[in-house]
Amino acid sequence: MAGTTETAAVKAAAEAAATPAPRQARLWRGATPWLFLLAPLTLLIVFTYAPIANMVAYSFTDWDGVSPELRYTGTENYAELFTRSELFEVFWVSGYYLVASVVQIVAALYFATILSFNVRFRNFFKGVLFFPYLINGVAIGFVFLYFFQDGGTLDSVLSLFGVETDRAWLGTPESANTSLAAVSVWRYLGLNFVLFLGAIQSIPGELYEAAELDGANRWQQFRHIIAPGIKPVLSLTVILSISGSLSVFEIPYIMTGGATGTETFVIQTVKLAFQFNKTGLASAAAVVLLLIVLAVTWVQRRLAPDDKVDLV
Repeated sequence: MAGTTETAAVKAAAEAAATPAPRQARLWRGATPWLFLLAPLTLLIVFTYAPIANMVAYSFTDWDGVSPELRYTGTENYAELFTRSELFEVFWVSGYYLVASVVQIVAALYFATILSFNVRFRNFFKGVLFFPYLINGVAIGFVFLYFFQDGGTLDSVLSLFGVETDRAWLGTPESANTSLAAVSVWRYLGLNFVLFLGAIQSIPGELYEAAELDGANRWQQFRHIIAPGIKPVLSLTVILSISGSLSVFEIPYIMTGGATGTETFVIQTVKLAFQFNKTGLASAAAVVLLLIVLAVTWVQRRLAPDDKVDLV
């Protein structure tokens, strides 16, 4: 009897030792989410916030990008930026891409709405619309460089319809920027299309059935069901489009190198850093662009806040 009592006491003591104290259990539960976030937070800090901090630090120096020595110059780079108006004149080029982004959003929303219903070969059309976004941007630049050259693909296609043209599509600022903006629409249409399609398909199907029973047509369903249901995603695409229009780089840099009046603010910043060895001034320009994008995003969020959508 005594042996049994002693064994039970030993087991109870072992279980008590194995069971963590309530305070330790709470601390462990609180630390567990941070352990899962440790890896992504580390990557975010190392590859995003640390470079931004370095960029801000370089913007107060006259570093040329090569010399190991840095000389602190205060706000001279920012003063030079805001006293040289030609450095900001390139933002007029962003107007072409801003107009193109409106066309892109409207087209993506149209196709997403159509293909969210039962349409023949809709999976095929989904793939066709999203495929350009999967292609490497450098490849797209070279393909359309031949597409728009004199006597190239576009002129050959137009000649099949009896349209003869001797236009140099990339020869004047107006036609070059229009052509480059059209390429941007073609490439990024698929991204907005997928965002809109996912948002539309997340709307409960019972709402469409109830609307059809009430006699609502497709336009009325779009106006009263789809448009309110995708408002957060629409707000996101507007933010992405505006920030993308202000920071265009890849397509114009590959196709024209910023020539013929197609230079954007980012291309200009890259040239300041790597062509003229003014890394400090280029860093200041990058900081200014970042602040402009943040300001535009803040204004857009204030004008069109993301209210909670409840369609059910």
